[in-house]
Amino acid sequence: MWKSVLLLFAAVSIVLLPASIAGGLAQEPVAGKAPMKATPENQAKAKKLYTVDCAMCHGDDGSGKTDLAKDMDLKLLDWSDPKSLAGKTDKELFDIIRNGRGEKMPPEGAARAKDDEVWHLVLYIRGMANAQPAAPANPTN
Repeated sequence: MWKSVLLLFAAVSIVLLPASIAGGLAQEPVAGKAPMKATPENQAKAKKLYTVDCAMCHGDDGSGKTDLAKDMDLKLLDWSDPKSLAGKTDKELFDIIRNGRGEKMPPEGAARAKDDEVWHLVLYIRGMANAQPAAPANPTN
């Protein structure tokens, strides 16, 4: 009888435990979108993380035009251009940031940033293009 009780307890624990701790973990994105919205608070934290870990290559403005990028012969996207990230989902950007890209872009490991912080960074990077003034629809001469 005790074996049956223990088996039942183990089965219930396996099903319920992940759900009970999920509130403390980042949610999976729906359709490749970040699982949260940008807020002034999380964007301020993302800017700090970006400044420390990303700006040296990608530039403060996300243009990718830095001396280090030039010296390393990096061809980086200009994130201030709305078209540059149009073909990438938030999940793809998250994976690139989390896992790195090739030998020249190190991963933003879990020891350096939690999942939520990386998601905020994705939103911050997306916002770089939004911060640019829109081009006039019909320039007049």
